[in-house]
Amino acid sequence: MASVRILKRDINYVLGDIIEAVYIWELTNPDKDNKKAEAIIDEAINTFDELIEKVNAKDVENKKKHFKAINQELEDRGRKLIDKINAL
Repeated sequence: MASVRILKRDINYVLGDIIEAVYIWELTNPDKDNKKAEAIIDEAINTFDELIEKVNAKDVENKKKHFKAINQELEDRGRKLIDKINAL
């Protein structure tokens, strides 16, 4: 992990791109129900808040291990959100 700043930027970009993909789906499918899409957006926002809170935690013993775990969680949760978008 290069820095906390880069991790925060990655979290922002990944989840921002997921939200953008949902908005694009909504625009290209105006006749479909958007409740599932809105739920994905809400989940992405909650994921962002949770991950940023973990990054900003001060009471961490092993910072390198902690940040690697956050990065892995970002990848896992991001993939799940993308799978949900693809299932729409």
